[in-house]
Amino acid sequence: MKKLRKAAGLLLALALAVVTLLGTGTAVRADDPTGTTTKNSLTITNKGFTDHIFELYQIFTGDYDKDSGYLSNLQWGSGVTPEVKESLGAAADKAASLTEANVEEFAHALKGYLTSTPTKKSDKIAPSKSYTFTDLAAGYYLVIDEAETQTNKERGAYTSYIFKVVGQATAETKIDVPTVTKKVDDRNDSIDSSEKEPEWQDSADYDIGDTIPYQITGTMPLNIDKYKTYKYVFTDTMTKGLTYTAKNAKITIGEKDVTDSFVEKVDSQDDGSTVVTWSCDDLKGINGVELNSQSKVVVTYSCELNKDAVIGSAGNPNTVNLQYSNNPNQGGEGDMGKTPDDKNIVFTYKVVVNKKDQDKKALAGAQFTLSKVNKDNTATEIKTFTFTSNDEGTSFTASGLDDGTYVLKETKTPSGYNTIETQYFTIKAEHDTESDDPKLTKLYGEAEGENTTISFTPDISTGSLSTDVVNQKGSSLPSTGGIGTTIFYVIGSILVLGAGVLLVTRKRMNKKS
Repeated sequence: MKKLRKAAGLLLALALAVVTLLGTGTAVRADDPTGTTTKNSLTITNKGFTDHIFELYQIFTGDYDKDSGYLSNLQWGSGVTPEVKESLGAAADKAASLTEANVEEFAHALKGYLTSTPTKKSDKIAPSKSYTFTDLAAGYYLVIDEAETQTNKERGAYTSYIFKVVGQATAETKIDVPTVTKKVDDRNDSIDSSEKEPEWQDSADYDIGDTIPYQITGTMPLNIDKYKTYKYVFTDTMTKGLTYTAKNAKITIGEKDVTDSFVEKVDSQDDGSTVVTWSCDDLKGINGVELNSQSKVVVTYSCELNKDAVIGSAGNPNTVNLQYSNNPNQGGEGDMGKTPDDKNIVFTYKVVVNKKDQDKKALAGAQFTLSKVNKDNTATEIKTFTFTSNDEGTSFTASGLDDGTYVLKETKTPSGYNTIETQYFTIKAEHDTESDDPKLTKLYGEAEGENTTISFTPDISTGSLSTDVVNQKGSSLPSTGGIGTTIFYVIGSILVLGAGVLLVTRKRMNKKS
């Protein structure tokens, strides 16, 4: 009998020596670090990202030897119901059968036999804080999260099962969760070609009507191998100024296209925004994909910046979050956690032209064309905006402009005024490229070429660049039909009269002679 007890104790000690905590390679220790046994205790340190409440269940009870770290005289503990013996057999026999390969299976088998009230329950433990279960009877204990405490919680995840022998023992949870990041490509079509490699960042600026490329990247938790299935749901919210065309997304894991393994759903909201979800019930079930902790799920898609786009610093934001399986103890089914939202933003601007005469008074009757030139800075027009000033208003606005080079040309000049020189200028902007909440930080316009005379007043809030365009009056020159002709007539009459008088005088003088 003593040999049997000793063998059981040795086998249990061997099993406990290879059991790992949360799949991270942390070996279970059953020794007393102080070298002196006082009261049995277990200290748990929360290494997760959220508050945790842990429940402690005594699985086996027995005699603990601090020198060897063994439990002997094993019996089923107070944390399991009496029915466990009928299902799983004698405690000593079950303990002797435990190995690294089957200890998680053992934990799953215990779920149906845990008592309705845990042996001990912790207070709420903040991230990086510890809690000590004190006054414990010697035994083998199971630690789990209180039910429902991490479900749908931001950055929430349940611990994998933790087994500990006490003595005086310590354990650190190694909870890990996936992350999600969203990026937008920024390009200036006055400079960049369509073949340019994307510059993925947190902000960009575009013209209304442009197609905007986006990229979402989701990661895996370190303990992905502990899940039998793994659900993964991206939720992307696009504001009113962004138009998504259904089914334009491509989803990959590594080099493999897994788009068909995700279900896309597009929902239009009452406020004009759009919510798009891409969901996969089980990433681990996709044929040809071997998930590990380094695997990434990448979604690439595009939106159009539409006529409802917000001009200026408020911009057109777009956010994404990721919902994920977060309970390896359930095999990956049921419980879900959620990442914080990741945000990026697209800005667009406007040019306000005030048409004036040389006395700085409003001037009606002009027509202009505003064009954007291509990356070669030639006269080829990429976009043309035509607007006319009239008796109802002498200011005009071109909205929804990207940074880049533009040409302002007067195509109809008010009567009596000289046509302005064609004006070349560049819109320039600066915005946060790496930020949780990107901002528009600078907006300005620069004249291009020696004949450009306009200058701009910027307003970051409204995203506007305002300028006065001045037409000079034509020159006032003499013309026929004025006073000069009248004078000519008067002088001509005098000359005629003078000639007549001279002729009469000569005739009289001839008669006298």
